[in-house]
Amino acid sequence: MTRWPDTRISDLLRIEHPLIQAPMAGAQTAPLAIAAARAGALGALPCAMLSAAQIRAELAAFRAALPTAPLNLNFFCHTPPHDADAALARWQARLAPYYAEFGISTDAQVSSANRQPFDDAACALVEDLQPGVVSFHFGLPDAALLARVQASGAKVLASATTVAEGRWLAARGVDAIIAQGSEAGGHRGLFLSDDVATQPGLFALLPQLVDAVDVPVIAAGGIGDARGIAAAFALGAAAVQIGTAYLYTPETRIAALHRDALAAARDDNTALTNVFSGRPARGLMNRVMRELGPLSADAPPFPLAGTALAPLRAATEAGGSGDFQSLWAGQAAALSRTLARGLDAEALTRALIDGALQRIGI
Repeated sequence: MTRWPDTRISDLLRIEHPLIQAPMAGAQTAPLAIAAARAGALGALPCAMLSAAQIRAELAAFRAALPTAPLNLNFFCHTPPHDADAALARWQARLAPYYAEFGISTDAQVSSANRQPFDDAACALVEDLQPGVVSFHFGLPDAALLARVQASGAKVLASATTVAEGRWLAARGVDAIIAQGSEAGGHRGLFLSDDVATQPGLFALLPQLVDAVDVPVIAAGGIGDARGIAAAFALGAAAVQIGTAYLYTPETRIAALHRDALAAARDDNTALTNVFSGRPARGLMNRVMRELGPLSADAPPFPLAGTALAPLRAATEAGGSGDFQSLWAGQAAALSRTLARGLDAEALTRALIDGALQRIGI
């Protein structure tokens, strides 16, 4: 086995290389996790938008391909909103001009996948399936549920966007912390504060978090090629988590319009926005982000914002426009595009690993 400068994550999670495929809800299922794991990384399955039956089916597909490999099941830990009628009405009023523009009835209903928080039923599923690794976004479940996950034998990972969040997670017994810098694509994992303006970038957050906690830290955000991996290890990371680079591979399940937008990604055309879900997330700029935000005080609480946007997405996507859909991507998307061109997810994972080991000098 190749020896990296820090093998704590490889040893902890029983993987060959300290690289984690980021779970990307709505963008991937088991094939991506299988491809990453075949190359020696940790594959992940985002579970917040899947039913229990779907989670079982995806894990069964993963185990059919790789019977002994661990799989990271990822869950959200948000609190579902209550009494949001006024917020939803305000949001519908903001969107009304767009409905009129595209001739959509305000009574239009389009199915929109919801995000479910980790609960007793999800915990029972973990206990039954024993995936090896469980990760959480937006904090942690309550103490009793967390204790059951740990008792199942799963190693627990969780995201922190500040040193304070990392200390909070470490005090509650997580096995490793994912340091999510502001550069990362998709939803911010923040949970102690909702102020995205003060969230540090990865290379400011990472060494400070490494100094503040005793558990290994996984670097996430703005890592688009082997140089970023090597730099993260130089700053004390025990592993890296990569998401956006995998969006270029055929194993992901993103719309053609999303792929087209990624083909034109630049360092300066992503932004944090809450208009698609109600929580800040980084994506490629489009019309609705520019005109309503990117951060809008009128967006209803997570995850309700997407329901009213769904008819607009359906109408405009059919006409070849991505103006009303979330185009999640991190700030290093252009770096990833250059590396990932023509590669499937397994080959991309190997290229990242081989390139990083060369730069580290192993």
